Parts: sequence; structure tokens; C-alpha cells
Amino acid sequence: MRNFLIKGFATVLGVGYLPVAPGTWATAVGVAIAYCLGGNLPAYTILMFVLLILGIMTTGIIEKQMNQKDPGILVIDEVVGVMIALWGLPLIWSVMICGFFLFRAFDMFKIYPINRLEAQPGGWGIMLDDCMAGVYTNIILRIALRCAGFF
Repeated sequence: MRNFLIKGFATVLGVGYLPVAPGTWATAVGVAIAYCLGGNLPAYTILMFVLLILGIMTTGIIEKQMNQKDPGILVIDEVVGVMIALWGLPLIWSVMICGFFLFRAFDMFKIYPINRLEAQPGGWGIMLDDCMAGVYTNIILRIALRCAGFF
């Protein structure tokens, strides 16, 4: 039962098993969570950190069990990463869509230091590269929103 719960969490209730673009689908789940909690920044922040901590723990366990570095079924990192990308921003459609695509680009291309964080052992490497992709996305969106007069 414990392993079932761990795998269910790390794969975002099975989204990681989707045959096409599971990371992209998990990012969409993260955007939906962000949208639902967007009006409550304290709850959003707490949930984001809880998901991060549990993500580090569970993905590390699954990675060890599968004896494979960052298996593709593990997608909780995308959920946390995109939540970081949208943290504290106005959750209007244009911001969420731009955040979605920017985050996916940073996550896929892994520019420095994202590529270095990915090399960390266990769940740390799985989660931290997506966290940094989220930070990059958040910074770019904040600059764009400031230039557009939102801040």
C-alpha cells in the first residue's frame, strides 16, 4: 500500500504513465492547481513547499526502486516547477499560457545551472532542475508584466 501511494503521488495520480507527453500533461495539472489556489497566496505557498518536500522524498524512492536516473513516469517535479513559475503572479489566461510554455522550454532545454541541478543525487536532482526552470520562468514573467504595466 505504501509503495502504491508513493508511486501515485510521484506520478501525479498516474499522469506520468500517459503514453504521450506526460511532463506536459503534469505541467497542465500544475497550472490548474495554481489557478485554483491563486487567490490564496499563503495556501498556495504552503502547498507548493509540501509538494516539493514530498516530491524529493518520493521521486528518490521510485528512482532507487527502478534503478534508473529520473524515470519519465515521475512528473511531480513539473507540477512543483510550474507552481513556482506562476507564484505570486496575476493568474490571468495570458500569464498562465506564457508561463506554461516558458516553463516547458526551460525544463526541456535545461540551460545553466538547470543542467547542473539535474545531476544532484536522487529526488534532489529530479526536483531541483524543475524548480530552477520555474524560477527562471517567474523572473521573465515578472519582467514582462512590469514592462506591460502590471506591477
